[in-house]
Amino acid sequence: MDKERYANPYVIGVLLGLVLLFTFYTMGRGLGSSSTFARIAVAAVHAIAPKHAESNPYFSRYLGGPHSPLMAWLVFLTIGAGLGGLFSAFISRRVRGEVARGPSIGVSARLWLALFGGMASGFAARMARGCTSGQALTGASELAFGSWVFMFCIFVGAYATAIFFRKEWL
Repeated sequence: MDKERYANPYVIGVLLGLVLLFTFYTMGRGLGSSSTFARIAVAAVHAIAPKHAESNPYFSRYLGGPHSPLMAWLVFLTIGAGLGGLFSAFISRRVRGEVARGPSIGVSARLWLALFGGMASGFAARMARGCTSGQALTGASELAFGSWVFMFCIFVGAYATAIFFRKEWL
């Protein structure tokens, strides 16, 4: 049996901490990716209905500068993280044309659940004013109490949810 290769999680954790430290030093703020997807939505709405985007209080704060809302370093960081993950999977020979799922769920149901879960997570991340990267990594590194509560709730919620969805993977 061909053993899949994964990076050492302790080494990756230290490297992630160094990246976080580097972003604080160079950009004056930490990591996060949910604002990238908000910026993509703002750019799309602005391209279709510019007056609406400019009059909307949420959208207009991304439209204040002379550049497109997509011209932000976090947008490029998110794109780079996605490409880096794809490159890592490619060199480790883990890229497969398949939908990961358990034997008791169909491909269509799995894709719908993934879409719904992604949309719910994205909406919740914007409501919380940060995704897991922004809240757990950046906020926890700043010793923000709310970020520690958030991280605790993520773990509790994940374990509680796993109880209900575990049967789908067995």
